[in-house]
Amino acid sequence: MDIDTRLLRYFVTVAEEGNLTRAARRLFVSQPALTKQIKQLEDQLGAALFTRSRSGMALTEPGRALAERAPALLAEWDGILRETKAAAGRAARVLRVGFVASGANEATPLIVAEFSRRRPGWRAQMRQTSWANPSAGLADGEADVALVRLPFPGQDALRTAVLFAEPRCVALAAAHPLATRDVIPFRALWDEPFVAAPAATGPWRDYWLAADERENHPVRIGAVTDQPDDWLSAIANGYGIALAPESAIRFYARPGVVYRPVTGVSPSQVAVAWAPADDANPVVQDFVSCCLASAAARY
Repeated sequence: MDIDTRLLRYFVTVAEEGNLTRAARRLFVSQPALTKQIKQLEDQLGAALFTRSRSGMALTEPGRALAERAPALLAEWDGILRETKAAAGRAARVLRVGFVASGANEATPLIVAEFSRRRPGWRAQMRQTSWANPSAGLADGEADVALVRLPFPGQDALRTAVLFAEPRCVALAAAHPLATRDVIPFRALWDEPFVAAPAATGPWRDYWLAADERENHPVRIGAVTDQPDDWLSAIANGYGIALAPESAIRFYARPGVVYRPVTGVSPSQVAVAWAPADDANPVVQDFVSCCLASAAARY
């Protein structure tokens, strides 16, 4: 019997969450669609995997048996895919470089140029990811190395080297009353609705809401987006404000959106990240060295 790994991933997420609504949110699918997929898996296996109640989803005995083995199976499969894709990249002499937003800002083209100089015949293939994937594809094997913003989910399982830090500012609609100020204390923004990243991004979302710098003041969410264009539209339309790195002023200028300096929040850190398995990979380490050298020269 062949089972789609996607169905197993859905099953594992529901088992971990014990709740369809939370699992659907984490998987970025609708609850009815997730229910349908779980039913499809149960039909294929000929066994009920959950008992459903108002309190949530409890594993049955067959469900517990599958939940004990499925995570390791998926991890092994993911490892096989990563190794296969990495081997394909080596054969083609392509280094897959994931990045979020503006990557390493103005240092990015310098890094790529230096890598090309050090590795003639190799190409750094730049792959931008959405904010729903703040590891820039590194965690799921879609990138060999990544330019990221700290912190992000799964960071502890990867290697990271900080390249530079930059202040955070706030993006507001041009008509917002606070847009007339030259500098805004973060405390003045506590009651404002914020445009947030998806909840599944965990520490990434919390960091850009400055959740740990509010003295337990609750966060108001006005909109959720995972793409820069949608983020800018939500701000321009007045659905919320957002913290952003200072470089957003240069890279994400848009009519109807203004940026103002903010006091009382920590700076944003840009880092290069790679998998521990690539500590001895000379191509990946050459790219890391290029990142560190270019950042040191520029910042």
